[in-house]
Amino acid sequence: MGGALLAAAAAVGLLLLAAVSARPVSTLLPANETSSTNGGLSVYFHLDSCPQLETIVRSNVDAALRQNARLTAGLLRLFFHDCFPQACDASILLDNGERNLAPNVGLQQEALQLIDDIRANVHAQCGPTVSCADITVLATRDAVNLAGGPAFTVPLGRLDSLAPASDSDVFKLPPPTATVDDLLSAFANAGLSDPADLVSLSGAHTVGKARCSAFGAADGQGADVDMVTKCVAETCSAAAAGGGDRLRDLDFLTPTAFDNLYFVELTLKKNKGVMLPSDQGLASDPRTSWLVQGFADNHWWFFDQFRTSMIKMSQLRGPQPNVGEVRRSCSTRNPSGGLAATA
Repeated sequence: MGGALLAAAAAVGLLLLAAVSARPVSTLLPANETSSTNGGLSVYFHLDSCPQLETIVRSNVDAALRQNARLTAGLLRLFFHDCFPQACDASILLDNGERNLAPNVGLQQEALQLIDDIRANVHAQCGPTVSCADITVLATRDAVNLAGGPAFTVPLGRLDSLAPASDSDVFKLPPPTATVDDLLSAFANAGLSDPADLVSLSGAHTVGKARCSAFGAADGQGADVDMVTKCVAETCSAAAAGGGDRLRDLDFLTPTAFDNLYFVELTLKKNKGVMLPSDQGLASDPRTSWLVQGFADNHWWFFDQFRTSMIKMSQLRGPQPNVGEVRRSCSTRNPSGGLAATA
């Protein structure tokens, strides 16, 4: 197994060398801080009330990642599953709500706990002025960067929702078997109509895991099957402990690093059947395949687009964006007589 991975890494490393050498004119810089407002959000929102906010969040995320590098994937999934149904409002954090629905099964408990731990530290130093929604956005942003991904600023000032997202909204989250038509439609309905948003955000799979049952069959046999496929087949074979419930890395070569290798692996035809069906569709559909190939060839382009799409997703607006509260505990509504909802 170890020899197979080394061989695969060496082969893909040559592709990566070509990919990183083609850096575009646009360099990797934080988002433009002069564009400070969007629908009431601002990068300066907490400047007076909690000037040390971003330092607190980043130091907490850094310490947590040193203990568990898998938190990047957990935070990204938490961010996406919170923002996609009804905008970034921390509704996903509420107990006895949308977390219990099928699309949200398997949310990482360590990521959920980290958000509330950061909230406790922020509120201890600044008072209850920063929402769990803002903390989730900041923590995810920092986890991506600390794992090797792009740096960027995000506008702040979100309120925490007063209720979970509806069942119908939660089930708008696309499953791993979704077709490209389904994906493009779901993203457009959520306010992300550019195919580049869909493809770049799918690149977050570079640090993710999925159940073996989510993948196509791959027996790892034959002279034309590459080493990555052989390793996947060994991990997800029917004889392996756990069977279809066994988890496997989506990026088999650098599973905890935020890079473009997942796109590189998607472009290798020999890997067909061992990548998520929805992502394989992105690699073969002409509406999106050029983006998959482009991000595989140039990781700076991927980083630039991922940053743009993450900022866009973080600013999706729900049906009542100015109604909510700053929760004293991320998992529960404030008690009666606590912090008032804002309208």
